[in-house]
Amino acid sequence: MVIPENLNDTRSLRKRVAREAAFLIYTSQEKEYKQAKRKAAEILGARILPSNREVADELDEIADEIEGEARLKRLLRMRKEALEIMQCLEDYSPRLIGSVWRGTAHKNSDIDITVFSHDPKDVLKRITERNFKIIKVEEDIIAEGEDKRATFHIHIILPSGDEAEIVVRDPKDRMRDEICEIYGDVIRGLSLNELRKILESDPYRRFVPK
Repeated sequence: MVIPENLNDTRSLRKRVAREAAFLIYTSQEKEYKQAKRKAAEILGARILPSNREVADELDEIADEIEGEARLKRLLRMRKEALEIMQCLEDYSPRLIGSVWRGTAHKNSDIDITVFSHDPKDVLKRITERNFKIIKVEEDIIAEGEDKRATFHIHIILPSGDEAEIVVRDPKDRMRDEICEIYGDVIRGLSLNELRKILESDPYRRFVPK
């Protein structure tokens, strides 16, 4: 099958925009995929925008190229740190999500953990009692049509210099499936017991759809 030249050009341009967007994210010039893609397209004078997955794949390649084996060591350390935090918050059904769950963490990644509680102050108290260093606490109101729901965000910094964000959600949200904006799958994450098993049997395992 002969692929038309203009189709090859389109694919090449999409990849270049995805690569540029990934570089903007990796170098912390942009945080959000949407804005990174728009800026990358503007830089390259393109009208084509790649998917979030295409940008994520390029970001993964950039991190591998720059960080090498140090990337795996970082992932293992961050998963162990996540385990320590989740053990502290075991009463609140913690789940590890984000890039540390996925196995795609890089040098600018933080640890993302979701917990469930009717009272965020209880979670905050537990974290304080365990002497984790809290650097920021904030509340986020999410509007869904006429409904609104609040999430409570606790940011901590660990002795290694890694940061973690603990999101406190209402227990009724435990049964709510959320679709990942990057990979398009349901965000399952890892429970405390699941993370323990992964660290024992396959500590570098990835959770990325093919």
